[in-house]
Amino acid sequence: MKKKLLLLNLFICASLMLGLQAQQLDGFQKSSQPRQMAIEKDFLNAVDFSRFKKHLTAITSEPHPAGSEANDKVKDYIVKTMKDAGWDVKVHPYDVYLSKEPGESLVEIVRPFRQPLNQQENIENEDPYSDHPDLWKGWNAFSGSGDVTAEVVYANYGTKADFEKLKAMGVDVKGKVVLARYGGNFRGFKAKFAEEAGAIGLLIYTDPEDSGYKRGLTYPEGIYYSETSIQRGSLLTVDWTGDALTPFEPALPLDGKEKIKRLDPQSVGLHSIPVTPIPYGSAKEIMVLMKGKPVPSGWQGGLPFTYRLEGGNELLVRVKVDQKRDYVRANNVVGTLIGSENPDEWVILGCHFDAWSFGSTDPNSGTSMLLSLSETLGQLAKEGKSPKRSILIAHWDAEEHGVIGSTEWVEHYREELQAKAVAYINLDAAVSGRNFGASSSPTLKNIIMESAKTVSFPDSAKTVFEVWAKNQPEPAIGNLGGGSDHIAFYMHAGIPSMSGGASGPTLYHTNYDNLHFYEKFADPTFKMGGAVEQLVGIISLRLANAEVIPYQTSRYARDLEGHFSNAVAQVKKFNPRFDGFSKSNEAIGLLKISSNTLDKSMANKLENSTIDSKSLKAINEDLRSLEKSFLDTKGMYFGSWYRSLYASNDPFSGYASWILPGIQYEIELKSSERLQEWDERYANTILDLNKKIKTLLEKL
Repeated sequence: MKKKLLLLNLFICASLMLGLQAQQLDGFQKSSQPRQMAIEKDFLNAVDFSRFKKHLTAITSEPHPAGSEANDKVKDYIVKTMKDAGWDVKVHPYDVYLSKEPGESLVEIVRPFRQPLNQQENIENEDPYSDHPDLWKGWNAFSGSGDVTAEVVYANYGTKADFEKLKAMGVDVKGKVVLARYGGNFRGFKAKFAEEAGAIGLLIYTDPEDSGYKRGLTYPEGIYYSETSIQRGSLLTVDWTGDALTPFEPALPLDGKEKIKRLDPQSVGLHSIPVTPIPYGSAKEIMVLMKGKPVPSGWQGGLPFTYRLEGGNELLVRVKVDQKRDYVRANNVVGTLIGSENPDEWVILGCHFDAWSFGSTDPNSGTSMLLSLSETLGQLAKEGKSPKRSILIAHWDAEEHGVIGSTEWVEHYREELQAKAVAYINLDAAVSGRNFGASSSPTLKNIIMESAKTVSFPDSAKTVFEVWAKNQPEPAIGNLGGGSDHIAFYMHAGIPSMSGGASGPTLYHTNYDNLHFYEKFADPTFKMGGAVEQLVGIISLRLANAEVIPYQTSRYARDLEGHFSNAVAQVKKFNPRFDGFSKSNEAIGLLKISSNTLDKSMANKLENSTIDSKSLKAINEDLRSLEKSFLDTKGMYFGSWYRSLYASNDPFSGYASWILPGIQYEIELKSSERLQEWDERYANTILDLNKKIKTLLEKL
C-alpha cells in the first residue's frame, strides 16, 4: 500500500511541474512564482491519502444530528484533530431555536380499513449500520404539531405552480391531507404552499420515478431509494437564513453576558400543520386506493398504477406529529492558521458537521477532507511554510435545520468579515463521488479552473481540469444558489464564494447514508478524498500567498452581459414590448472596458514584478471591496436580509440560484411594475463597481 501511494505521489508531482511550467500564476509577481511552485509541490507531496478514510470512519460511525450527544463527540474530535495539527482553534456557541428531536409521529390509513404505515428504513443484513439503535424514523424538523384525519389530495411536487394548477382544475385542498413528492422545490415550501391552500396535513415521499426502481437498482443492491428509504430534512421557511428568532443578529448564548432580543416564535410564521416524510412503499398503500380523476400530463410518477388527484371520501388518512421546539446549543468550530505577512486577510473554508443520520456523503465527506487538509497545512507551517494570509477552516453546526450555524457566525462577525475576508470556499459533501464540479461568484471562477490543472485525477492519466472540462476549452461552472453554508457569506455579507467538490451517488438524508454505502458506491478506492484535498489546498494556498488577490475582475462584465440578456428574454415572454435594461447595459459596457484593462494591466505589472510592497496593501483592500458593490441595505422585496443584488437563492424553490434576484422576483410575479426601478438600482451598482476598478487602475 505504501509503495502504491509513493508511486501515486511521484506521478502527481510530475504532473504538477508540467502544469506549472505551462501557466502564469495569477496574482503572483514573476519573481515570487518559483517559491510558490515549490510550496505547492511540497504540499502535494505531503497529502496523505489514507487520512481521509480514517477521519470519515471516526466521525460517521454514529448518527449525529444537531443537538445530540453524538454530535458533541464529533465536535470534540474536530477540535482535537485541528489543535494537534497546530491550528488556533475556537468554539463559537449559539443558542438557536429548532426542533431537536422528531418527537412522536404516526401515519395510518383509517378508511376503508385501518393500516399503520411504515416510517423507517428496513434493516439490511449486508449493511451493519442499518440496525443502529440510535437511528430515528423519518421526520421533518419545524413541522407543526397536530393529529388530523382527512381525505387525500395528490399535489405532484407541491410547487407554487402545482398548487395553482390544482386550483385551476377545481381541486379543493382545504381541510385535506396533501401528498406530494420530493423534488422541484425545497420541502419547506411544499409545507408553506400546502398550508396557504388550506391543507391540514402534508406527507412527502420520494417517487421511484425520481429515485427508485424506475432509475435502476435500489439499495442495498444499487444506489437508488428502496421502498423504505426516507428523505429527512428541515421545513424552515422564514424570510431570512439562519436562526428563526434572530434575523440580522447572532443567536448568542442565553446564559452569556451579551443579550440579543429574540422574536416571539408565534410571530415568525413557522408551520402549524403536521408534516412528515414517508417512503414510497407507504405512499403506494395510500395512492393505490385513490379513486379521483387521473393526474394531468407530467404528474404521473413511477408507481405501477395511474396516479389520481383525489382519494375521495372513502379514503381517510391520519397524520399525527407531536414535535417540540426549543433552544438548542449549536457549536461552530473555527481553526486559524495565522498568516505570516497579512494575518488580517482571511481565506475561509467551511463545511457543516451535523447530519440527519451518519452523514458519510452529506456532509461529512467534506468534513473529513478538511480535517486532513488542516493536518497537511499544519505540517507545512511547522516546517516554516506558513501561508502569507491567514487560512481559516470552519466546521458549522445546525446547517441541516436551516443553514443556521454559519449564518449566526457571519452575523456575529459581519463587519470584520467584510473588512478581512478574501473568499469563502464551501465544501459540503465535497467528496461524495468522483464527478468534480463547482459553482462560484465570478471573480473566483478562473482560480478554480487554473488550480484544477495542477492536480491529477485518481486512476487516470488526466488532470482534474481535463476530466471536468470533457474536451471543452472551459468546464461549466454554476451559479451559487441556496441550500448550504455559503449563503450568509455571499448573499448577505458580499464575500466572493464558491462551492465545489466531487459529487456522486447519495441516499440523500436517509439512514443509509453511511460508511457501508460510501465504500460500496461513492468511492470504493477512497482516493477522491486526497484528490479534492489537493485541489482545495492549491486554491487556498494561491489565495493566501499571491501578492495581489487573484480575482478575475473581467468576469463580472462577461457574466453580467449573459445574465441581463437572459433576463430580457424572460421578461419578453409576458411583456413582448419590453425594450430592455438600457441603463444597466450601458453600465456593463463601461465595466467591460475598465475591468479588461485592469486584468491586463495587473498581469503586466506582475509579469515585470513592478508592484511595490507599499501599494499592495491598498490594492488588496480595494479588491476585497469589489463584491460589496452588489450589497444593498434595502435588500430584496422578498426578504431584506438578502442584500446581494447579484445572487440569491430562489425564494419559491429554496435551492435554485437566482442571478439578478431583484429582476428575477419580478419575472416570477410576471410584473413589469418595478423593472425600471431595478434597472436604475443595478446600473448604480455596476457603476459603483466600475468606479472602484478605475480607482484600482490609478494605483497600478
